[in-house]
Amino acid sequence: MTTPGSKLQTTTKFNEAFDQLLLPNQPDGAPDFSRFSREWTAAREYLRPRDIKDRSAMKQRYRPEASRQSIAAFGTIHQSKQLPTLLETYLEDMRRQFSLIEYEINEYMTRWEVHQDVELIRMLIARLMDWHKAWAPPKDLGPVVYKGFDFTFRTCLFSILPASFASGFKALVSWALSPEDFPPVDSLTARTPMSVVWQHCETLGILGRFESIISSVGYERIERHVLETCEGNWGSPMLQELRTWTSNKVLSWLLEIYMRGQATTTEAQSMLAGIGSRFDYHLMKTLFELRTKEIFDIIIDYPDSTGALQDLREGLARTDQGATLVKTLRKANAKRLLHPGADTKLILTQYVSTIKCLRLVDPQGVLLFKVADPIRRYLRERPDTIRCIVASLVGDEDSGDSLLDDNEPIVPIQQPEIEDLTDANWLPEPIDAGPEFKANKPSDVLSTLVSIYDSKDFFVKELQVLLAQRLLAITDVSDVARVDKERRNIEILKIRFGEAALQVCEVMLRDMADSKRIDSHVQSQRSSVVHPTIISHHFWPSLESSELVLPGQFQTLQDSYSREFAVFKPDKKLKWIPNLGTVHLTIELEDRTLEVEVPPLEAAFIELFSQKNIWSLDELIAAVGNVDRSSAVKALSTWANKGVVKEQDENSFVLLERAEEGSPDASGLLSEEPAASTLPPVQTAQQHQAEQMQIHWKFIEGMLTNLRSLSLDRIHSMLKFAPNYDQNIEDLAVFMEAARREGLVVCRDGMWELNK
Repeated sequence: MTTPGSKLQTTTKFNEAFDQLLLPNQPDGAPDFSRFSREWTAAREYLRPRDIKDRSAMKQRYRPEASRQSIAAFGTIHQSKQLPTLLETYLEDMRRQFSLIEYEINEYMTRWEVHQDVELIRMLIARLMDWHKAWAPPKDLGPVVYKGFDFTFRTCLFSILPASFASGFKALVSWALSPEDFPPVDSLTARTPMSVVWQHCETLGILGRFESIISSVGYERIERHVLETCEGNWGSPMLQELRTWTSNKVLSWLLEIYMRGQATTTEAQSMLAGIGSRFDYHLMKTLFELRTKEIFDIIIDYPDSTGALQDLREGLARTDQGATLVKTLRKANAKRLLHPGADTKLILTQYVSTIKCLRLVDPQGVLLFKVADPIRRYLRERPDTIRCIVASLVGDEDSGDSLLDDNEPIVPIQQPEIEDLTDANWLPEPIDAGPEFKANKPSDVLSTLVSIYDSKDFFVKELQVLLAQRLLAITDVSDVARVDKERRNIEILKIRFGEAALQVCEVMLRDMADSKRIDSHVQSQRSSVVHPTIISHHFWPSLESSELVLPGQFQTLQDSYSREFAVFKPDKKLKWIPNLGTVHLTIELEDRTLEVEVPPLEAAFIELFSQKNIWSLDELIAAVGNVDRSSAVKALSTWANKGVVKEQDENSFVLLERAEEGSPDASGLLSEEPAASTLPPVQTAQQHQAEQMQIHWKFIEGMLTNLRSLSLDRIHSMLKFAPNYDQNIEDLAVFMEAARREGLVVCRDGMWELNK
């Protein structure tokens, strides 16, 4: 609480101090109050921000007399230690006057929004620099005052800049980088060089404020250049060329902007080292993203797209975008490849190209493992996958391009090995590898294809089937060249699969040689037009059986040949397969003679027409041993298309001794042209396996009837005692699952039971 005594003391001290200020020429040199007031007013008037459009006011400030008075005033204020107060007053005056600058900014930006002319932005920056110079304090006041002014000026400026200034400044920066993309503007270079414009921007703080815009212009220009030069261009690596362009175009542009304040170009380049690294990363990332979008087509174009793959490899090491590449390629495969409309051979070809391409991009195989898994699972479900692979192995003429490179060395099939942790050269798996990844997977393409399945036995069995078809397709047993070709194929396959796996194929080739020798002997004893291929029943794949019985002279020729064979080989007996092979016929009609080569069923039908001219379809079928009706119709359509027979009434056919005018009658039942069969109907490995499992179903049914429920392992163990059972437990599991879907069995807690 204030006492009357303290109030009196305070009043007395204040009056004494005030009287001292009013006294002139104080002994300690301090100014009097009236003089200080005059000096303060002069200094404030000198610093007061003026409208630069008011020329008279600007001239009054720069008069020599005003400058001398201001220097004396600043000295007095500094001596009185009131310079910080003057600075605050000056800065407050500047804030109040900033509406003058705001008005001009709005004028320029309104014109920019209408005309989109970058010259307006340059003029605005120059005008802002004029305001900055006009309002700047004298340098004699020291750096503290100037820094305070500069900070306040920038703060006020950035607070009033409209949102459209960012787009205008971006247009100016873009023009400086790529003037060819803008309409010609002569005044932009004629009035003020861009180096001066960048100096103004640095002084005003615009470079620092809008640094992200400058960077975005560089990034966008790089992206556009990459798309223009690299899209669809996969033949050669583009990364080094792009880096050279970036250095010459983008980095030189950045040096022009930021090199102010640096003594030499080397110092400026050192300052931009970090920026250059970011631009190089963006360049590589942009190129990698483009190649990722094109990866499916790049794989299709391999090996002509090796250059793009090299860019991908370098980009993968720098950008670490492997997950994006995997996701994109898997999505493209699911959409464009792994669907029922794609041919299995096409899928295999793309898979092989994928293997080769991704091994170039990622030698460790992590990408390939992640991308290939859906393809392998889909191929495993296709019934003709094995056949397509095997057809490529034996050089099937109808299989199109080979899956294997002719320059690839022939090596044995590699099986995955157990990882040897004692190996001195052992390396851990990559950090981004999945839990099922194995680093020691097969390296050659064929081993990778074979590894789609758990065992190579499927391929060996399919090889036997395909070799049997190709050997049986040789109509002339004296055709040594074709037999030798198959023998060369077998020798190559021995290297890949091992000799033990192809012993059956050796027997088939030996049968072809023995068949030729036996036929030569039979022909020497009794000349015959029959030239059969004699094979060993136990070593050849199962052939599709038929109840066809050849009538007339064909049966006579077969019996005659069988008797001569029995004389030469009394310990063996021929069993004819009449539905296989071809028959060369000379058909003599009243007005013409035909030379044709047809399957046995067609030959049997035309032989029957030699006995009488009119046959019903049912009579023909009964006469040749009850073949199926569709095969009979196809056989008759062959002769109808040749103009030999025609359908007279429904299911009634007549021999045409004389050719009818016009095209052959192929209507009614005979409207469909029979499909030519290029290979004999040998059962495939899958068909044979399904047939064998159907036989063993009786054993499984008996087990489950007697023992009620059994595990899969127990069923497999008991089936080993059944004759001709050679399936593994995986095949049995597939069969039991199929039986469950058909409602024959049920599975409860791993135990199989009959579905009652």
